[in-house]
Amino acid sequence: MKHLSALALCATALSIALAAPHAARAADADELSQGLIRLRAEVEALNGELTLLRDEQRTALGTLNAQKAELQANLERQQLAARELREKLATAQEEQVDAGLIADNLKPLLLDALANLRQYIATGLPFKRDERLGELDSFRTQVDSGSLPVPRAVNRLWAFYEDEFRITRENGLHSQTIALGDERVLAEVAKIGSMALYFRTQDGRVGLAQLGTDGWQFVPVSERDDIARINTLYDALKKQIRQGWFELPVANAGGAK
Repeated sequence: MKHLSALALCATALSIALAAPHAARAADADELSQGLIRLRAEVEALNGELTLLRDEQRTALGTLNAQKAELQANLERQQLAARELREKLATAQEEQVDAGLIADNLKPLLLDALANLRQYIATGLPFKRDERLGELDSFRTQVDSGSLPVPRAVNRLWAFYEDEFRITRENGLHSQTIALGDERVLAEVAKIGSMALYFRTQDGRVGLAQLGTDGWQFVPVSERDDIARINTLYDALKKQIRQGWFELPVANAGGAK
């Protein structure tokens, strides 16, 4: 009987010993399964965020491309107007011999082209607008008073057009006084051709020029990522890096994106 009891105890102990690893493995498998479920949920959440980010980028790029197309069309119209002006002036000069008659015939064409250029500057990107319009107004005064002869004024007007074409192609940093709400502050503006205009003030505010129903306004940005992106652009331009890939907030009607 003692031998039988001992054997029974040994069998019981062996069963417990064999069952313990199985229980541990089952617990490990359950924990692994739960971990995989959590990881799958995290991956799905990240995929959702990535899809949302891609949609936002596509929307921003679509807006930027539309603005680019509009500005390009505007530029082409101005270039066409300038070419037509030169052709009209050349035709008028060929047809007229008397200097007085030339001036009389050229002046209406000159003033019409000047008005078109002034309208283009007044409604376009607000880059040093006051200075540019001031030069045109001074030029108009000289033409009206007769202190600048019409043939010379024609050449001067063409130089104004060429300056505007150059401005549409250049990227760079410039100092400019801008209106921020009720304030007028000196800012460093970053001009990207005729596409966009960003600003940074001495007290650290950054933003961009935005076209709304009341015309162009300088609007600060508050999103930390947008502030960092604009500062990255400034750093690149200060290093004379004029070309490259930059993620930047885009001006939309009603707000900055």
